[in-house]
Amino acid sequence: MTTRDILHETFSALTANKVRTSLTMLGIIIGISSVIIMVAIGQGAQGSIQANIQSLGSNLIMIMPGAQRSFGYSASGGRGNAQTLTPDDATAISNQISNIANISPEVAGRYQVTSKGTNTNTTVTGVTSAYTDVHNIQVNDGNFITDADGKNLSRVAVIGPTTASDLFATGTEPVGQTIAIKGMPFIVVGVTVSKGSSGFSNQDDAIYIPLQDAQLFLLGKTTYLTTLSVSATSPDIMTQLQTDITDLLLQRHNISDPTQADFNVMNQASIVSAASSVTGTFTILLGAVAGISLVVGGIGIMNMMLTTVTERTREIGLRKAIGAKRHDINIQFIIEAVALTVIGGGIGVALGWLVSYTVTTLGILQASISTSSVFLAFGVSAFIGIAFGYYPARKASGLNPIEALRYE
Repeated sequence: MTTRDILHETFSALTANKVRTSLTMLGIIIGISSVIIMVAIGQGAQGSIQANIQSLGSNLIMIMPGAQRSFGYSASGGRGNAQTLTPDDATAISNQISNIANISPEVAGRYQVTSKGTNTNTTVTGVTSAYTDVHNIQVNDGNFITDADGKNLSRVAVIGPTTASDLFATGTEPVGQTIAIKGMPFIVVGVTVSKGSSGFSNQDDAIYIPLQDAQLFLLGKTTYLTTLSVSATSPDIMTQLQTDITDLLLQRHNISDPTQADFNVMNQASIVSAASSVTGTFTILLGAVAGISLVVGGIGIMNMMLTTVTERTREIGLRKAIGAKRHDINIQFIIEAVALTVIGGGIGVALGWLVSYTVTTLGILQASISTSSVFLAFGVSAFIGIAFGYYPARKASGLNPIEALRYE
């Protein structure tokens, strides 16, 4: 048989019962689109979390008070209430350890913030001027906190764009306005550049005030820190820098056993790696669950092809009687099965891309479609066509022509 004959026979066979063919392809369409959507959601979540962690700063090492714990960090300010880090620790690290680009002592907590009849609940962070360099923060309007503001206990605040929209009406200039944090008035002196919301936090929904103000007015004259952020001069020395900081703090806190440390030192690169590992496993799990529907679709194809063999028994016998070889019959039925999966796979790829694009555009979820996942899903669909079409094709090609012609 020529290629043209095979294609003609395939088209005739698939269009002979359009409803059955459509329902069979539906299983492949749902399977392929599900795989693409699930993998896209997993990859989107992975990229979103990585971007969120990276946006916290460059070459960042974060030191937090409290007993050692496993991986986990919230950019929203949930650092617990341990009081084992002090500004003196920050000074010691800055003076005694090399390869530090900058260091940012911080105090953070969530507070109710009001302004002229409006209110919001957001993270308020006490910072120094070094915060902008360590965390890659830029000011869009006005100025950021200065060291002089801290020394003079100036009640000034810099707010994120989301906080600004929550507290002030559209068209209102936030700079110069007064807000109340825990009942204490602060003058807004700046609005930060938007960094976007992704993953588990919104860095645009934040307020920054001088560190000394936060310790005096919000925390009741305490001197402890909730976070100590250190930026390294190079990503190559972050592991060594983490070790140096850990050794110094163990010495300062009179702790001989590292497992009993009352602080946590977390490397940004390690956090990104751990997050990537978790989301990668999550993506594989989602893809595997969605892949089950592909297997179900393949079984549907086998069922249809076996039914077709039964219905076309006399046709197969006639073709073999006039000279068709087993190879010709085998190829014919495999091509029909592959055609089902390829057509269904193409529609499934288009549907998966459309759904992923829609949920991302509408802001429902972050989905990232990779070319590799599309080719993988399409390749799997073709493989399923061959794998589940082989047995029916083999059965058809093995029919005895005489018995087939007698079949009623």
